[in-house]
Amino acid sequence: MSKELGYVLVTPYTLRKSRTGGVLGRLLSTTGLDLVAARMFGPSQELVKRYADLIREEKDVWPDIRELLSEYIERELSPSDEGQVHRVLMLLFEGEGAVRKLRDAIGGFEDSIESADTIRGTYGDYIKDHDGNVTYFEPAVLTGPTTQIVKDTLGLWSEYSESDGGILKNAIRLNDQDDVQKTLVIIKPDNFTFPNSRPGNIMDIFSRSGLRLIGAKLLRMSLAEALEFYGPVQSVLRDKLGGMAVNRACNVLKDEFGFDMPDDVKTALEGTLGPAFGDHQFYSIMNFMTGEWAPDVSEDEAQNEGKVRCMTLVYAGENAVEKIRNILGPTDPSKAAPGSVRKEFGTDIMVNAAHASDSAENALREIGILKVEEDTVRRWYERYFG
Repeated sequence: MSKELGYVLVTPYTLRKSRTGGVLGRLLSTTGLDLVAARMFGPSQELVKRYADLIREEKDVWPDIRELLSEYIERELSPSDEGQVHRVLMLLFEGEGAVRKLRDAIGGFEDSIESADTIRGTYGDYIKDHDGNVTYFEPAVLTGPTTQIVKDTLGLWSEYSESDGGILKNAIRLNDQDDVQKTLVIIKPDNFTFPNSRPGNIMDIFSRSGLRLIGAKLLRMSLAEALEFYGPVQSVLRDKLGGMAVNRACNVLKDEFGFDMPDDVKTALEGTLGPAFGDHQFYSIMNFMTGEWAPDVSEDEAQNEGKVRCMTLVYAGENAVEKIRNILGPTDPSKAAPGSVRKEFGTDIMVNAAHASDSAENALREIGILKVEEDTVRRWYERYFG
């Protein structure tokens, strides 16, 4: 069976109720598919109307559901009368039988009646009165049940990916306040070594912050991006780790040869071994985040996408930086508090599950380096259907 591309649209209601992490974790762990793209949309009235009309015309959608779904799209995805957009998160998955696997994991609309083994059974609602009339409908997520519907829907949404997607500016009321902050989170590559629920579980923990998710991007960080992102750390590592490396080396030599290293030799090592060790640690960080060993990569090749994936998230709200960093925990997972992201999922100082900006200024810098605004949906659509 050949690979397919499938999509999931996380509805505004699911995002408002902070169920996005649970949905993502379930999708990754039950389908075995690879998450290849993520983009936040604030659909315009034009996109909403065209999407609702597309559903009305799709003969593969059950007739009794078709109008119900179209009306839901027009009601729940349209901007408010004041122009505030509603958040919709698009997730793209790739793998063998992706369309069927997503459909099976999400389930039918009536699953919510008495089933919890699907996403709609857990997070959706489809309530009827005694006469069989639907009184409440919330599908939790939307997906394409056939390859043709996937193609049609992604073709439409990719048209609006630049204008309606990215880091949303008018999606939450807090954005009108002076003290609102944006902060960046990176769910690191160790969470994507195989399809599993960890990325979703980490998002679920961050939802405790009460902040709003306004941007998302699945990223293969290039070496050039990583060098710019982590560049300020290199001199710190040289200074901080250099002296430690020299002391350790001298202790080893003393144990081996039975004499103390002369001061002039120590001084020479501090100028050679110390910086070399700091650089090695720096390159190890680059390797972890990109899958590339920096000294072996040419300047031109450094611009290419890296070999490992991570996920960038932009949160907004009051004191966003502090709230996220408190939930994340300190760099060393062994020193993190129970319930924090790094205590739950971190391994060591480098493989510590996630990164979060340490100031509002650095958040803007990091968001710019990683181009979270960049549209990747169109690229994936064209790869499969273009």
